[in-house]
Amino acid sequence: MIKFIRILAYPISLIYGLILLFRNKLFDWHILSSKSYDTPIIGVGNLSVGGTGKTPHVEYLVRLLKDNYKVAILSRGYGRKTKGFILGEKNMTVNELGDEAIQYLSKFDNLIIAVCEKRRKGIEKILELYPDLHVILLDDAFQHRYVKPGLNILLSDYSNLYSENFVMPTGNLREFRNGAQRANTIIITKSPKILSPIVVKEYLTRLKPTENQKVFFSYIDFENFIPLYKDVETVMPSKVYAILMITGIANPYPLEEFLKQHCVELYKLDYRDHHNYTQKDIDLIIKTYNSIYSLNKIIVTTEKDSARLDKAEFQKQFIGIPIFYMPIKINIHKKYNQEFDQQIINYVRTNQRNSKLHQ
Repeated sequence: MIKFIRILAYPISLIYGLILLFRNKLFDWHILSSKSYDTPIIGVGNLSVGGTGKTPHVEYLVRLLKDNYKVAILSRGYGRKTKGFILGEKNMTVNELGDEAIQYLSKFDNLIIAVCEKRRKGIEKILELYPDLHVILLDDAFQHRYVKPGLNILLSDYSNLYSENFVMPTGNLREFRNGAQRANTIIITKSPKILSPIVVKEYLTRLKPTENQKVFFSYIDFENFIPLYKDVETVMPSKVYAILMITGIANPYPLEEFLKQHCVELYKLDYRDHHNYTQKDIDLIIKTYNSIYSLNKIIVTTEKDSARLDKAEFQKQFIGIPIFYMPIKINIHKKYNQEFDQQIINYVRTNQRNSKLHQ
């Protein structure tokens, strides 16, 4: 039924795609201006709607650069209830900054994190406040053509390549596939940890990158289970028989496959991406947990969801219930990681100038 509806929506997708194509041409023809900056700007984004792993890839760049460079992250702040430019502080909430920014704040010290729906304004405000800044990372700004990053990184899911997809609503793309030509670097995300040369060759054939584009492959590493509520004693059973997985992300499949290896039975409550949890949701989660007939059972959610669930009014209701979240890290495959890291470092190092913008 869904496939049939998507076929019927093809004319809408075509019109939508053509409108976006015309908009992109206005930037290409310099009728609309795309501004670049003397300070290194690295954009991380995708062509599809969510689920490619932008946040952990931005975190990878932070870890790579933070010891030698002063780094800032600028995000739109999706899901927040505020507007305009806001500089992140440790005591702020998801409603003020959005879940990605809160996640960055919780993981890194001495990192400048800001949100602004207008990226030009956000960049210029950051540079005004921190003129000695070395690099700005743009989270999810591939379609934001008013800014021209010095290095544009495009992400594509291993199991759902943009080269074999179509524009919404028939497909999941935000624009036509040829928009990928704006990328300097392409990362195929969520690939298997063991990657054969034959598979790499196959994917390069399917992707058809330009001569100037570098293609890398990354994979997910799940870290240890972490109690959601820090000031409540939460005990992990020695043997877990049942897990209730709570997700409000675009693609929960990798976490689902990982958790299946750590339990006998897996139960799921899936919500839409960036879901803002309500009391009704909490009631359903607890009711579902209590209905699972197993002594050794836990609740597991994602790191992104943990920011939206970590509220005092929710914490009181989870007393006695073992609830954890799963942080993830991404790694670039060993065959490529040195080249990728060096590309990023070389770009940042060779573009250290005064933070003055130019057309």
